[in-house]
Amino acid sequence: MIPDNITILHGKLPDQSGVYFYYDAQGDLLYVGKATSLRARVGSYFTKASGDRIGEMVRQIAHIEYLVTPTVIEALVLEANQIKAKRPRYNILLRDDKSFLYLVITHELFPRPLLLRGHELEQMGVDPLRRTLTTAAAKKFLRVFGPYTSSASLKKALDLVRRAIPWSDCEPPEKTGRRRPCFQAHLGTCPGVCTGAIGRHAYRRIMRQLILFFEGKKQRLVRAMEREMKKAADALRFEEAAAIRRQWDALQHIQDVALIAREDVELPYARSAAGISLHGRIEAYDISNISGTSAVGSMVVFEEGRPVKEKYRRFRIKTVAGTNDVAMLEEVLRRRLARARTAASAWPLPELMVIDGGEGQVNRARMVLEEMGIVLPVMGIAKGFDRKQDRLVFDRTDAELQRVAKRGKELFQRARDEAHRFAVRYHRTLRSKRLWE
Repeated sequence: MIPDNITILHGKLPDQSGVYFYYDAQGDLLYVGKATSLRARVGSYFTKASGDRIGEMVRQIAHIEYLVTPTVIEALVLEANQIKAKRPRYNILLRDDKSFLYLVITHELFPRPLLLRGHELEQMGVDPLRRTLTTAAAKKFLRVFGPYTSSASLKKALDLVRRAIPWSDCEPPEKTGRRRPCFQAHLGTCPGVCTGAIGRHAYRRIMRQLILFFEGKKQRLVRAMEREMKKAADALRFEEAAAIRRQWDALQHIQDVALIAREDVELPYARSAAGISLHGRIEAYDISNISGTSAVGSMVVFEEGRPVKEKYRRFRIKTVAGTNDVAMLEEVLRRRLARARTAASAWPLPELMVIDGGEGQVNRARMVLEEMGIVLPVMGIAKGFDRKQDRLVFDRTDAELQRVAKRGKELFQRARDEAHRFAVRYHRTLRSKRLWE
């Protein structure tokens, strides 16, 4: 229940997504937040116990304003833009602004969206909260959006928007020599920079659309698409008009109800109060191939410290040619994580992922998780001369991962060995079939 002495613009708060603004008695802006339900979210500040700083802020609230948004994802974008424009006192106090996440659009021949922390931008000489980029910063980035208070929500938002405005994080083929489309191209969320399927001018048009969306100008973008669709139809370019129509429809029907699952709460990853349980679901992955032929990947599952063979899964590599184990691992993880969304009961997320490999494999796994908006801890095992020399690769700034690394090394090695055995067995089966073909 919101106290009677607090004024709310336009009366009752609606049960709709939007952004809320808290002001003190002097009219100074205290805080900006986003919500799937403005009524429930704002009401929660006054009905549950809060920490020292939040409680201090709540006691100062004298006036509340709000803006309703058509979708949750637009609330996320509006919140970030308002924080950047107005720098409310408690948004900064409740969290060091250098740790906020920012969305940047790189200034390259084929620009890419990247996620960077405030301190990373400062190291590049960029003030992330400037309204306009300096000349030096503009040479690196076309735009800087943020700060975003929830990295998980931002990553999920990017994943949703990518279905309507597909972009590429690939290098063009003249740099890589690559001719096969990347995994995202197979999904229809990469326009084909990797294979040269799209030119620079057409790709820049896509990036302008992405920029408009994150500037909070979705309706302007929608109207522009409608004009382009009509123009193409009038010129009898019906395939082009149909493609624009599909993009327009995807943008209008983004399913983002669960985008903000726990507003303003961001955990390093989903773990119980006791931390990562070594008795919970641990997944281990390995790749097996000979000179890139009959390439396969494996996923094994350990629970209560023991293998659960009925939950093992195997993957035949489909999109990677040649001996590129890191790219093959990426394909396996993307396919596995996609299943978590479509069949969550059959493919529940683990407490920890164990990767057979070193920094390259672990960094690629983290990249995939970030792109898909899934937050999970990753532990790599770089092979040594023997088991005693095996080296664990993980984020050493994470105290919980340090704890489980000390206690669980033997478990992780057993899971890695089992993943290797399972992958080799499947690889040999496929290779034998090829010999008889």
